[in-house]
Amino acid sequence: MGFNCGIVGLPNVGKSTLFNALTATQAAEAANFPFCTKEPNVGRVSVPDPRLDKLVVIAKSQKTIPTQLEFVDIAGLIRGASKGEGLGNQFLANIREVDAIVHVLRCFIDDDITHVEGGVDPLRDAEVVETELMLADMESLERQITNLQKKAKGGDKDSKIKADLMERALKILQDGKPARVVPLDPEERPVFKQFMLLTAKPVLYVCNVEEAAAATGNAFSAKVAEKAKAEGAEMVVISAAIESEVAQLSDPAEKAEFLESMGLEETGLNKLIRAGFKLLDLITFFTVGPKEARAWTVRRHAKAPEAAGAIHTDFERGFIRAETIDYESFVTLGGEQGAKDAGKMRQEGKEYVVQDGDIFHFRFNV
Repeated sequence: MGFNCGIVGLPNVGKSTLFNALTATQAAEAANFPFCTKEPNVGRVSVPDPRLDKLVVIAKSQKTIPTQLEFVDIAGLIRGASKGEGLGNQFLANIREVDAIVHVLRCFIDDDITHVEGGVDPLRDAEVVETELMLADMESLERQITNLQKKAKGGDKDSKIKADLMERALKILQDGKPARVVPLDPEERPVFKQFMLLTAKPVLYVCNVEEAAAATGNAFSAKVAEKAKAEGAEMVVISAAIESEVAQLSDPAEKAEFLESMGLEETGLNKLIRAGFKLLDLITFFTVGPKEARAWTVRRHAKAPEAAGAIHTDFERGFIRAETIDYESFVTLGGEQGAKDAGKMRQEGKEYVVQDGDIFHFRFNV
């Protein structure tokens, strides 16, 4: 199962520069004019996890395979996108396919880089994009709701549930709030997800600041931090310019030295990945052996068969049981055999809820 974050924002805020740096490629052309990115570029990045490094040492694994997160660089949006302005229709179609939105906001002043709105104001920029997404969501719901209401009056129970949910979502959107704040009961969530609303997706704000502000942020990013806190959203401060320079360094020692010179303890990529994991509510489990130690990703609260399915659909289909060791036991007891000898390997069935850091051997029969 893949998890992806769509990188969005107005033109010329640094989306493609950030994407190139994050994926250490030049897959996205970065240039100082709107609509430079026409087709979405996709890049997969490895998720750093110190636990995996420890497991490799203990198990003497020949290969290390980290889990990955996918980033999608989507064309810049402008006012009127919900009505097809610019590359609006294409933008909206692309963003509908991602799991979460990484909203890049320009938080630096540079007279050499044009701003489509005439000046730097990240809160206004955020509002422009959010408004266009809300308008697109309202149009989508209004297009469907009349037909559903007719069916509901005719006694169709499913249509009544959907129509009631749509009415609540429309009211929220008309009040100028995103669909992700619509209060939902657990049984309503799967139905609500079917609407594929753009503003129902979780949001991570990325403040692209000048190099000097990468460690501490600036007045612009402080305002975004307040906005994110009020919305319950995630927020990170990154300098895309610094990330571009770091991406060109292959020697880990050189990277560390460069980051230290900039007053940074880690790359923006690491911060962004951690925030993305938190945003998507993901956890990591491991498979460990002499050939390889590997990290895998599932959503929090996933059960053992779903985790098995992340490795191969046959594992989920023919799931029998999961031989499970928690991470701390594996490490403190010196690996699988030590954990077995201490009685720390458990046999878990189909209802077992995966815990972050679990180490699995799946038994299956297809």
